[in-house]
Amino acid sequence: MTYLNFDRLSGFDPQTFRTTRPFPWINPAGVLTEEGHRRLVETLPDVSLFDASFGEKRSHGQRPHDRYVLEYDDSLDVAQPWKDFVAELRGGAYRKFIARMMGSDRFTMNCHWHYAPAGCSVSPHCDGKHKHGSHVFYFNTEKDWDPTWGGQTLVLDDGGHLTHGAHPEEEDLKLVAASQAIGNHSLLFKRGEHSWHSVTELNCPEGYLRKVFILVVNRVTPKVWLRRLFGNLPKGM
Repeated sequence: MTYLNFDRLSGFDPQTFRTTRPFPWINPAGVLTEEGHRRLVETLPDVSLFDASFGEKRSHGQRPHDRYVLEYDDSLDVAQPWKDFVAELRGGAYRKFIARMMGSDRFTMNCHWHYAPAGCSVSPHCDGKHKHGSHVFYFNTEKDWDPTWGGQTLVLDDGGHLTHGAHPEEEDLKLVAASQAIGNHSLLFKRGEHSWHSVTELNCPEGYLRKVFILVVNRVTPKVWLRRLFGNLPKGM
């Protein structure tokens, strides 16, 4: 079986994507096959494998992005469907899709899971300059998550007035859209100087977790290569 819906991926127009304002983004359903999405949901890694990242300072003074984090590595003891899914992400068809959408075939990729409990949030930010963009796959379903608890990625607009190193709150920015984050949805966006996005504070009951798997598309530059070499960035794939 396959996990990525390659027919769906081939249907996206890169020109339409890259000219979307305030920055390029799409939030489609069905990028994964239904069976593939089901298998991945059923075999998500346990939070006990994750590192806790809470209260860590951010470089531009933004509020901490609290969550549990697990960086993908081939040596991880995770279920085979996840290894098979990552193999598809590494494959030529998906890489060609990313190259079309980002407008560059010079990139590396790394991926990680983020799980977040009640009280966690992601403050408005633009991501680091080492990134081309990200593809966020959502893995909560109607069985384990209520949309009223939050978890949607907010697409925000600063009107072109802020630098990427600012630290605004959501009320300082215009809400463009809140992503669909339940079931087989994903969010692909291209990083820019005004690609502001966030996740509001989660208000789920104790014991529930927002679960996403994020593929990060990294630029290939000498500075990024050196940061990766000395351990400041994931090695990529």
